[in-house]
Amino acid sequence: MTAPERWKLKKTVVLVGMMGAGKTAVGKALAVRLAVPFLDSDAEIEQAANMSIAEIFARDGEAFFRDRETQVIDRLLEGERGILSTGGGAFLSERNRNLISRKGVSVWLKADLALLWSRVKHKDTRPLLRTADPYGTLRDLYETRLPFYQQADLTVTAQPDYSIDTMAEKVLEALTTREDVLEGLT
Repeated sequence: MTAPERWKLKKTVVLVGMMGAGKTAVGKALAVRLAVPFLDSDAEIEQAANMSIAEIFARDGEAFFRDRETQVIDRLLEGERGILSTGGGAFLSERNRNLISRKGVSVWLKADLALLWSRVKHKDTRPLLRTADPYGTLRDLYETRLPFYQQADLTVTAQPDYSIDTMAEKVLEALTTREDVLEGLT
């Protein structure tokens, strides 16, 4: 996509999808392309609590964490327009889906199970996969979450040969179909 070179973002773009889908990497690249802030709801929660998400879960439980997550997503959607990466479980909440739909636009970074596994299998940074059968766990999460991700406003499908920049370009192309979200400036 060559023209226009400048864009006006009218709504915050909320990236949703599985771990390993590229929400953070693609989100950062997209934010640079659009010259808008990149936000990460998990990072914001950790900063506000001064502890990791795993520590929040252990100390206060998942229900507490999910309430804080909704509050943070709401606050970030009220601020300056940007690209927001959410945790993999955030979009499972009907409350969050409704909030995102009202105040922003959701984009599902859709990656198939084989691609996700190739990206996460050698990483020790995924607490949910610290199980006896990490692939089985990932498959179960994928199958459970698929119906929720399919409710996203837009879907951009990843391919194994796509670079981060190519994927960011594909998201930008999808956003140009929504005049309520993105406007080209000349």
